[in-house]
Amino acid sequence: MPEDLHNVPGNAHIHLMGICGVAMSSLAGMLKDKGYTVTGSDRNIYPPISTFLESLSIQVAKGYSPHHLHPLPDLVIVGNVITRDNPEARELLRLGIPYLSMPQALRRFAMEGKKSIVIAGTHGKTTVSALTAWILEAAGTNPSFMIGGITRNFHRNFQLGTGAYFVIEGDEYDTAFFDKGPKFLHYHPHLAAITNIEFDHADIYRGIEEIEDSFRRLIELVPEEGALCANRDDPLVRKLINRARCPQVSFAIQGDADYTIGDRISHDGMTTFTVEKGGEQYLKVATYLLGDHNLSNILAAIAISSLAGIPRETIAGAIGTFKGVKRRLEFLGDYHGITVIDDFAHHPTAVRQTIRAVKDRYGNRRIIAVFEPRSNSSRRNIFQNAYAASFEGAGLVMLPEPSMMEKIPPHEQFSSAKLAHDLSDHGIEAHHFQSNDALLDGIVSLAKEGDVILIMSNGAFDNIQQRLIKILDRVSNSST
Repeated sequence: MPEDLHNVPGNAHIHLMGICGVAMSSLAGMLKDKGYTVTGSDRNIYPPISTFLESLSIQVAKGYSPHHLHPLPDLVIVGNVITRDNPEARELLRLGIPYLSMPQALRRFAMEGKKSIVIAGTHGKTTVSALTAWILEAAGTNPSFMIGGITRNFHRNFQLGTGAYFVIEGDEYDTAFFDKGPKFLHYHPHLAAITNIEFDHADIYRGIEEIEDSFRRLIELVPEEGALCANRDDPLVRKLINRARCPQVSFAIQGDADYTIGDRISHDGMTTFTVEKGGEQYLKVATYLLGDHNLSNILAAIAISSLAGIPRETIAGAIGTFKGVKRRLEFLGDYHGITVIDDFAHHPTAVRQTIRAVKDRYGNRRIIAVFEPRSNSSRRNIFQNAYAASFEGAGLVMLPEPSMMEKIPPHEQFSSAKLAHDLSDHGIEAHHFQSNDALLDGIVSLAKEGDVILIMSNGAFDNIQQRLIKILDRVSNSST
């Protein structure tokens, strides 16, 4: 289906299959703002995306059915979670309704005439995208953006601005069942940033070489009049940036780069540090974001914003007021002396960095790491051994049995029981549970005053966060 679909009427009905994905929900909001009638369908409907779509009065059908395409919409946008044998997709192909992938639709309906800032990488791209958009907003440039999470400053994951820039989180995952290329190749970057490169998405990539090839293709798309921001702390990024035909700006918290970290002090949950440019102090920054990985994310946003011409004082002020993104080290509350934090971590590196950041913030308090292996890679044993080395700093690890395992060959399946056993061999107390209900009971029975419960999942996790909070809040109220 062509990307230049220009015959969609202004009052068209547009249906989104897989609408509860973070990118798809952003696109749905943009289309709603443009005056289109928007509906959608999805198998997994959960907060915060479900409440966000509800706030926009977008009707979402649960599950997938041919009936959801009757009466016929004018256009269907197909999310990359949709397979060719999905019953709704089969009906779409049978009816001959016009359809686009999410990246195609984004280019067609939101990005035309904008200079795109594409932020890519295995980790950190959501935070860098959100912070970059906030800096541009603070500078009065009124940017457009689409981000893979609900930003706490904007209270949404998209904006259609009048300014020149469109900030987009660039994902290397495939585009749709009819387009197996990476999504970020559709975004025509004017500025691009690469935070890091690791192996992920084991369901579509066979090895790190294929991941590298996708990022190499992205780098080669940046035009000579554009620019590339690169993390020189990452060896694969350093390896690939020589393919760029545009100017480059680098950042690093450990090695040499254009933007680096100088003196830093952490106190009462806030980190204050200097940023050096060319060996001289460029600005001084204060942030509540936790962890070294977020310092790297901040440097990336500074480099991008500087290329966009934002004054350094504006950049520093915006960083100081940046509240982060929901489900990225999100503080959910204290309940009877027990702190609950929610995070999107699912890759072994992200799990390790997240636990380390929480440990640095909460010192000697016991961390209960509750981890759901839900992503396509984490449900495979490709990272089985890597996870065993990722929970250092946790005092207790609690794991459910992975769901949706029926399509993964038995010899490729991840084992929560094995991970619990391996962690125990490393001296970390660990338990696995056959169901999320049993897991929840286990958390409640083992948690005690002073603990920090860190919940990590890239999905709904059976709404275990809010269910846990309700129980802890009830216990807390009954004891007062």
